[in-house]
Order: sequence, then C-alpha cells, then structure tokens
Amino acid sequence: MKKFKFILIILLITLCMTGCAFDSDADVASYNVSKEADKFKVKRRIVFINLRSDSYLFEITGNCSIETDNTDKQLEVICKVGEDKYQKHFLRLSNETTYTVEQLEYSEVSKYDYEIVFKPESIIPIKIETETGGK
Repeated sequence: MKKFKFILIILLITLCMTGCAFDSDADVASYNVSKEADKFKVKRRIVFINLRSDSYLFEITGNCSIETDNTDKQLEVICKVGEDKYQKHFLRLSNETTYTVEQLEYSEVSKYDYEIVFKPESIIPIKIETETGGK
C-alpha cells in the first residue's frame, strides 16, 4: 500500500510539472505578446465603433496596454506617450459600442525564453522611521 501511494505521489508531481507542456505554441506566443504589450513594447491601434451607425467613434494608436473591466463595463487603455509619461483612458462599453485592437508591428517573442523582472522597490527593504510624541 505504501508503494502504491509513493507511485501515485510521484505520478501527480510529474503531471503537475509537465502541465505547462500541454500549452500550444500559439498559446505561449499569445501570452508573450500580451506581456510585451503590457510593457508598452507593442504598437497597437484601438478603434471604438458605434454599432448602431456603423461608424467609428475614435481611435487610439501607440504603445498601449489594454484591460477590460467587466465590473464597470469599460475598457481601460494606458498608453506610453514619452519617457516615463503615460496617459490612461476609460472607454465605456455598451450594447451599442464595441472595439477592435490591431497590432501594427511584428513582435519578436519566443516560445522558449522567459524573463523574470524584479522591481527593486519590492525586494530592497526600506526602513522608515517616524517620531511620535512631542519634542
């Protein structure tokens, strides 16, 4: 019985470790392109369309990251407009509006490579001292 449990545990660990291997190349590339876009390295054109009139309301072009906020029914678009300068736009979604996102340039991503980025402010402990009381 102990041998059976041991083999079952090894089998489960192996299955968990190889779980990533079941992703298709397209899934991995899609994930990598989305991550690059969130780092403002992908040029996109976002077009907001009025479905009733079949006309576009406006478009945003640039290195933009997008996120759909289903709770507030809006598309949140953040675009890099300069060195350390960003603009955030909120686009209301309704039954009469939709949007398309087009990638305008080729993205070079790998299905094999990965990157770990540490934000220094998260890993370097900073001690903040404050004084309380009257001096």
